[in-house]
Amino acid sequence: MRAWDGRSERRPRGPSAGHVDDADLEEVRAAGIDLDPRTPGERLRPGSGGDVAPATEAGTVTDVDHAPDGDHAPDGDHAPGTAQDHAHPHSHSAPGEPPLIGIVGAGAVGSALGLALSRAGWPVTAVASRDKGRRERFRSLVPGTRAFAEANALLDEVELVVLAVPDDAIAQVAGGLHMYGGQAMVHTSGLLGAEVLMAAMAAGTQIGAFHPLVAFADTERAVEALKGATVAIEGDPQLADLLARMAEAIGAVPVRLAPGSKTAYHAAAVLAAGGVVALLDAIAEVGRVAGLDEAGSLAVYGPLIRQTLGNASAIGIRNALTGPMTRGDVGTLEAHLDGLARLAPDALDVYLALARRELALAEDRGALAPEVAARLRASLANRS
Repeated sequence: MRAWDGRSERRPRGPSAGHVDDADLEEVRAAGIDLDPRTPGERLRPGSGGDVAPATEAGTVTDVDHAPDGDHAPDGDHAPGTAQDHAHPHSHSAPGEPPLIGIVGAGAVGSALGLALSRAGWPVTAVASRDKGRRERFRSLVPGTRAFAEANALLDEVELVVLAVPDDAIAQVAGGLHMYGGQAMVHTSGLLGAEVLMAAMAAGTQIGAFHPLVAFADTERAVEALKGATVAIEGDPQLADLLARMAEAIGAVPVRLAPGSKTAYHAAAVLAAGGVVALLDAIAEVGRVAGLDEAGSLAVYGPLIRQTLGNASAIGIRNALTGPMTRGDVGTLEAHLDGLARLAPDALDVYLALARRELALAEDRGALAPEVAARLRASLANRS
């Protein structure tokens, strides 16, 4: 593990990493910054039990040209435009207490994590987002948070940086941020490894990952879903210990993934979330043919989905399989395929893909005679 020298360092900053123009990546624009040298105050060594380095002078940031709404100082703290707006006395966590946390990105993930951590007693002291509306919403969720339009300003305020931006932008955002000695940075991607943050590192810093396996569609529902959810963590032992405690503080279960497994882990997560939503949409499409609206389909088929999940948890996935593929009902399969082709053609491909998987499961279970399995397979092949 990296040796800690017990001192914070003043480190020169590189040029801006530039803007990311894709409007769908709202939080990515936090990377569009010019950076000035600053001197940090004392910094907690994440996971070290509270050792701090000696404080130095409070730093200043003078470049405000890249804030789209003209404000660089924390929202609500000062009027922008004067040097003292950017000077802030450093107050840091006491020994044995959680580190001061800053979140880059005030979207769905960043906002839910900020709220959950704050409610758990972990100090979320700063947030960075170029979207003023998102900053204001975050501050309404986590009162007392200092909000910045530019992500680099947040580094003077915190000890642990949580980078909650889209996967495709993490490397670029990290490239515009350079940590002080004693700080740590983690991202929330389930796909990428910690090494994507290496551009932000300086002497005596640490990087890692903190990925909650939760669907962040609604803030309050996501915060509640964190309780009992899995959080995949990554980092050196010292940082991993801190992240494990952070996961447990919000009611989640921390896990360490095997090296090289994150792509498969994340692909399975996408199937469990977006894949299930896509399946639900196909169910609703077929339900409309039966006269059900979306709410009606969820009301009718939702209990069956929950029962099936319960069966799979209790007796195993293979043994939970039911339906015409386990019974060898070729006539039923043919009727379904004919009906979908005529009445809900967009759902036919989904049905075919799942039916092939069901047939494989039924064969593995020994539920079908070979000749029946062959007839089912031929029916599916004729629709390809």
